[in-house]
Amino acid sequence: MATMEECRSALDRLSDNLAGADGDVRGAAALDRSLSCHIKDLGMTFTGRLADGRIRVLDTVEGPPREKAEIRLAMTGDDLVAMVDGELNFAKAWGSGRVRLEAGFRDLLKLRSLL
Repeated sequence: MATMEECRSALDRLSDNLAGADGDVRGAAALDRSLSCHIKDLGMTFTGRLADGRIRVLDTVEGPPREKAEIRLAMTGDDLVAMVDGELNFAKAWGSGRVRLEAGFRDLLKLRSLL
């Protein structure tokens, strides 16, 4: 099972990957939205913002997110690490229910290029 430190490191690497992306991925990452990533098996949630092509983690809270972020993710720590490491395909994980992504319809359309 991935630790909180490994999950935080994975989010930092994902942020770096988004910041270095081009084209459609760069455009999707350019949203300015509140973000939460609930790590189900650890019972913790990272909260922050997706802005300027980066993910900025602002806080870590115990349990599910206290406020409804504009973009909400939920998964296990192992799945987060595997996705960032390229070992788990996000679209397949989302389609199978291993990863939950909730956002407004327009944001989902923009985020589809990240899938």
